[in-house]
Amino acid sequence: MENQRNYYEILGVRPNANEEQIKKAYRRLARLYHPDVNPGDQAAEEKFKDIGEAYDILSDENKRSQYDRGDLNGKQRKSRKSDPYKTDFVENINGFVEKMRNVRGDGNTVTKKRISRANGAAYRPGTKKTTKVVSRPARGTRDVEARLTLPLEKAYQGGRERIRLEDGRSLEIDLPQGMANDRLIRLKGQGIQGGDLYLKIVIALHPFFDVVGSDLYCQLPITPAEAALGDSVEVPTLDGLVKMTVPPGITPGQRLRLTNKGYPDERGDRGDQFVEIQIAVPQNLSEVERELYEKLRQIESFNPRENLLNL
Repeated sequence: MENQRNYYEILGVRPNANEEQIKKAYRRLARLYHPDVNPGDQAAEEKFKDIGEAYDILSDENKRSQYDRGDLNGKQRKSRKSDPYKTDFVENINGFVEKMRNVRGDGNTVTKKRISRANGAAYRPGTKKTTKVVSRPARGTRDVEARLTLPLEKAYQGGRERIRLEDGRSLEIDLPQGMANDRLIRLKGQGIQGGDLYLKIVIALHPFFDVVGSDLYCQLPITPAEAALGDSVEVPTLDGLVKMTVPPGITPGQRLRLTNKGYPDERGDRGDQFVEIQIAVPQNLSEVERELYEKLRQIESFNPRENLLNL
């Protein structure tokens, strides 16, 4: 893989790692270097983007196969430190001024292709059609489709964003709230020679949330004391931290529901957020904590292996 970035090394996995191992490695590193955890840390931000780029390639069977063969040479993301057109969400819309060819992007790069102009129904953004009818189009006019990868929070919140294209142009776009995967946003006149630019929205894999339809799934660690006695704990949601009641005697793997805290569907109705409980065991006890745990062990009557002993 000469002249290619070592994505296996970036994720800390072996070249023969399976899909689940790659996904676990990405989530672990994404949580560690997430910008929300490292506010203002440029190095952590760059690392987070590298991790996302590596996962984008290695989690896709076709891209990974091409990468392993060395066929992605020249198509990897350039170092952002030397890229004058750095942007958080759109990079490397390659070849706006060269002949249009299908170019396949990776990581934070975008995928662009010519959208044909042919007879038929008019193109409507949001549908799966890729044709647009024009009468006598201007010579050299081309529509361009580019992939715009967004964090889940940004896709949910929407808002105005400034993006820079590789040819030096800077655009401000208004992103609607609750954008779904594969949604197309049309930027009129921003393609080739007055054509249109279509941004295809891709929601990046999140280190904490799994999106299934309009529902969100997450795992929340709690302490043994919180599990045994119950408590009110804070849970991250797309709207910020919310209080959730953990009932006494909850078990690992049990799921609690936060109603209407999921992702909006096409009608704007929100799904639910399902919180899977994990019980975290402390690794470094203070002397006082160790003493209390010793006393608890001496007096507790609960035996989780009782049924096993009676087999």
